[in-house]
Amino acid sequence: MNDTVTLPPFAAVVVAAGKGLRAGQPLPKQFAIWRGKPVVRHSVEALLGAGATQVAVVIPPGSDAEAEQALKGLPRIAFVAGGATRQQSVLAGLKAIRSADRVLIHDAARPSLARDVIDRLLGALDEFPGAIPVLPVVDSLALDDDGIMAGSADRQSLRRVQTPQAFRFAEIMAAHRAWTGDASAGDDAQVLRAAGGAVALVSGDEKLTKLTFAEDFMPDLPPVRTGIGFDVHRLAAGEELWLAGVRIDHDKGLAGHSDADVAIHALVDALLGAIGDGDIGTHFPPSDPQWKGASSDQFLAHAARLVAHAGYAIGNIDLTIICEAPKIGPHRPAMRERLAGLLGVDTDRVSVKATTTERLGFTGRGEGIAAQAVATLVRN
Repeated sequence: MNDTVTLPPFAAVVVAAGKGLRAGQPLPKQFAIWRGKPVVRHSVEALLGAGATQVAVVIPPGSDAEAEQALKGLPRIAFVAGGATRQQSVLAGLKAIRSADRVLIHDAARPSLARDVIDRLLGALDEFPGAIPVLPVVDSLALDDDGIMAGSADRQSLRRVQTPQAFRFAEIMAAHRAWTGDASAGDDAQVLRAAGGAVALVSGDEKLTKLTFAEDFMPDLPPVRTGIGFDVHRLAAGEELWLAGVRIDHDKGLAGHSDADVAIHALVDALLGAIGDGDIGTHFPPSDPQWKGASSDQFLAHAARLVAHAGYAIGNIDLTIICEAPKIGPHRPAMRERLAGLLGVDTDRVSVKATTTERLGFTGRGEGIAAQAVATLVRN
């Protein structure tokens, strides 16, 4: 689906109130790190990115500090203490929604929430009061009678149910208030059906799997990724010279939209290339006036955050600066320290080298400085 399509306004309830003990994590699984960030943050970011006007996150009582840390910096979020059962937790979350025509109710333990699933669910609400994402059952099914096969079930009529589940707000709120069934009901569609509401089935997504066991937190990413970056900037009179985050006294500086730190720019491209996330111009376009004269330090810090969010850590970086002047050797220790600090790694993971082109080409003539960088990432 094209992300530019405007979805109908909606609110969301993210249920993150469980203990998550089976996942074998040192804290409830919804706050554990998965692919570089807390589990709950993945789906909350997806919902906000799809246009959620407000998100009520239902959390275990007394876990406000963990929740605030996990979702730090995200807008339009309200934390709600969960109840003794999932149904009670959902009702508490619905009560925290100020005003909405449509609402998505989602389990935080399903972090891989795709925009097209949200689109299909909201679209179904044009015709039905509720909609859920489902997948076909592909395996044969057997009925278990104390360890003995007692029969089979028709898989053609069965579906695997996922979240988020979508509802017209007034109907699902009324249904939850009127619910008198089993308090442990784990499916909001059951609550709506009990109140007489029809629930549409839409296609789910295999990636919307639920994180349950310790092995679910084992990374399935490639163990090592490598990126290469290269950049060039022109030397000009009247400009400051910044290289690898260090200001160097010189009769000329590098010209560019930002501070033109060619070394950092090459390194940013190497990091972004390693995770397949575009280049420096994609994230900080030179056409954007807010980056005029900006320090390249913030570009590198941004790239480092994206690396962490992708589930990787920096193994090492190898940077080569190509110029006739100034001499890089005297500044190498300061450059390594500065880059290591920006990247949050030990200095021994940062290599800074320099070379010339034997007075050949634009660098040899002193017209500009070039830099190339290699970044190696390891699975976090």
